[in-house]
Formats: sequence, structure tokens, C-alpha cells
Amino acid sequence: MSTLTLEPAIRVRDLEKSYKDLAVLRGVDLDVAPGSIFALLGSNGAGKTTLVRILATLLRADAGTAVVRGFDVSRAAADVRASISLTGQFAAVDEILTGRENLVLIAKLRHVPDPRGVADELLARFSLTEAGGRAASTYSGGMRRRLDIAMSLIGEPPVIFLDEPTTGLDPAARLEVWDAVRELARGGTTVLLTTQYLEEAEQLADRIAILHEGRILVDGTLDELKRMLPPAEVEYVEKQPSLEDVFFALTGERNDTGKESS
Repeated sequence: MSTLTLEPAIRVRDLEKSYKDLAVLRGVDLDVAPGSIFALLGSNGAGKTTLVRILATLLRADAGTAVVRGFDVSRAAADVRASISLTGQFAAVDEILTGRENLVLIAKLRHVPDPRGVADELLARFSLTEAGGRAASTYSGGMRRRLDIAMSLIGEPPVIFLDEPTTGLDPAARLEVWDAVRELARGGTTVLLTTQYLEEAEQLADRIAILHEGRILVDGTLDELKRMLPPAEVEYVEKQPSLEDVFFALTGERNDTGKESS
């Protein structure tokens, strides 16, 4: 077994950012391991999007350092941008084009060989082959999000930032996006995910950091975070269906594959 330790795909130290008198980031530290899903959990205004924008070279920090794939975001911005993809809070698809046309367009813009082949591969990977010939305007919220994530993978960036990717989606669409995020990690992509949904972080992340008022309060695996609280008292109660069980039983929107029912 190798004793070598992989360098973090993302490393942040003492990062600070203020807007006039408002301190948004107040000395943030974090490491994200290659090929992992790292969830940055926090409420609105915690500083999650600001941190992502700095890492994506869209915003300059006031102090501290941030390194992505070995490249400093302030000194080697072009190298960072070549290593990443960013998916914002709202799907950036052209609704007039079909799903396949959206993918082919991005592939051509990024000068990727065989744009149509790449498009077909991604449609299959994200369970969109049957919908590939339809205008994106006819897609559900979950399908648009999956297409958006597929578009962000063109060129095979090793690091992807997902900034609150399930905002505004219904429960069924949220599960579709979760499956897409898991697929990214299975393919070896490093994922930094921001979210305000506790269950999303719980379901997806290898490690979770809680960002509050510009500071990282805790950073660890789910089990490590749970051990910070006193053990729960054991009580024996009758198992009742959850709200999620009721929702899907009534709507029939979830099937064995996690895809929409027709």
C-alpha cells in the first residue's frame, strides 16, 4: 500500500473578502481531496457563492490564498480556468435548442474533437438520450439541471463547482440531480458543492464544512460531525412513513431508476 498522500485538489487558507464594511469571508480554511464530493453547507448570506466565485477566478480575495489543482487563483487564473467548470444556481441552457444541440454547441466552442459523439455520450451518461432531440424548453427542472451539468463536463474538467444546484427544484428533480452528482464523482471528478439543504449534504458529501457568517465552523465526515453531539437516547417507537414516502406514494414521481414517470 502506497504511503504517498495526494495533494488536495482545492486548498484554501485564511481567505478573506469584504464588500465595503461587510465582511463576507473572515479567514476561511479548507482542503478538498481529489475525486471527492465536498459540501459547503450554509444558510443564505453565509458566503458560499463568494467563496466559489473566488475559486473560479471571477472575484479577487482581499487576503489569503486559494489553490486549485496546484494553480494559485490570483497568479495563474488561466490555468485554474482550464482545470474547472462552474455551474451556477440556475440552469444555463438555451431553451430554443434541443438538448443535443446545446451540448454540440458547447463542444464546438471548446474545440473538443467529435462534438456530436461527445454530445451523444453525455446524453446517455445523464439519461437524456430519448429527450436529446427535444427543445430544452420542454424539459422538466431536473432534466434541465442534468443537461446543465452535462454541458459543464465538456472538455473533462477535473474540478467542478456546483453552486446550489438544486435550488428551486421539486423533490423528484432534486433526486435526479443527486444521481448526476454521484455520477461525476464515480468518474473521478472533484466536486465542490454549495448547498443550504442539510439532507443534500448528508446524502452526497464525503466531507462537509459548515460555513456561518464567513467562517468555517466545522469540517469533517458526516460521522465525525455527528460525534460532536451527545449520543442520542435510544427509544423504541413504531416506524411511521416519512413525508418523502407519502409524497412519492401519492405522486408516483419516483421509480426504481430515479427517473420521471411518464
